[in-house]
Amino acid sequence: MLLIIALANVAGVVFAGEPGADPAPEGADRGFNLIMFTLLHARGYPVFAVMFGYGLVQLARRQRAAGASPEAVRSVLLRRNGWLVAFGFVHAALLYYGDFLGAYGLVGIVMTLVLLNRTDRPVLWLWGLATVEIVGLGAVVAFSGEAGTAPLNLKHVDSLAATGYPQSVLDRLGEWPLHTLTVLPVIIIAWLGMWAARRRVLENPSEHRTLLRWTAVIGLGLAVAGGLPMALASAGWLHVDESTAELMSYLHGGSGMFAGPGYVALFGLVTLHVRQGRVVRALAALGQRSLSGYLFQSVAWLVLLLPFTLDLSDTFATPSFAGAVIAAAVWLTTVVLAAWLDRLGRPGPAEKLLRRLTYR
Repeated sequence: MLLIIALANVAGVVFAGEPGADPAPEGADRGFNLIMFTLLHARGYPVFAVMFGYGLVQLARRQRAAGASPEAVRSVLLRRNGWLVAFGFVHAALLYYGDFLGAYGLVGIVMTLVLLNRTDRPVLWLWGLATVEIVGLGAVVAFSGEAGTAPLNLKHVDSLAATGYPQSVLDRLGEWPLHTLTVLPVIIIAWLGMWAARRRVLENPSEHRTLLRWTAVIGLGLAVAGGLPMALASAGWLHVDESTAELMSYLHGGSGMFAGPGYVALFGLVTLHVRQGRVVRALAALGQRSLSGYLFQSVAWLVLLLPFTLDLSDTFATPSFAGAVIAAAVWLTTVVLAAWLDRLGRPGPAEKLLRRLTYR
């Protein structure tokens, strides 16, 4: 999941945009854009949203098993999510505007107060309605779209193009609140994670093999199909009018939510066919330190890629390729560091701080 996040975020940093893409790709960059918009852009953070909801239920379950009262459980969850909001603000101010911690913290507060002890049946109806809406929007784009010369719908991000660190901080302080508000709808994705956690789907994947298969096929199928029109446009192989381009942008973003359960289900199925070796243990170690791994990435983008630091995006033949190589290298570094901390029996520094603040 962190590799998906790294590849998606680094493209935004390299091209100072959201989503990150070369607006006039040539050669291999066309295929690169196609892959990014089909599999990664707007398809990484929903994975974390599913796992965030899943983890909320797991944390509450552990607290109850330890003898905590419902009031004490609620208090722990509210403190933890409140501190996540604070982490998000500091993360955005100092490092990266596209922070998700603040939004997840706000979502976690709402879920703790409203959804934790309620039935989760409505979430299935909501996902059913979302499916109908996305399929309908896809049909509109496919059958009523018109050819044209509209540019790709890319948003410029000032903080990623700032020529000095102080200016980038000021830009991020203005960008983070709006970005956080646009992410709040992930509550429907996190709620699905709560539904899965209550049924221990990932703890017992063999018992839920059929559910995981259908979720992977439908989720990733809708995510890929919904992302394909904008992916083709980003590669320069599809040219549409302005209204169709706007609809394709909505379709791309809306269909991305299905990648969350789709990827999670796929990972759950993979666990049925892998053995507990060194690589798996290292990946698991990073999963247990995912907050630290996520923040480490933001530090790396700041040091390696911004215009006022090393600006390594021009190291290779194309910025797209450079960003992908750097993203993979940074992710591998976090895997190695997490494995090292695991051997020492130590948590990640961010996890340690969050736990200390939550349980003090």
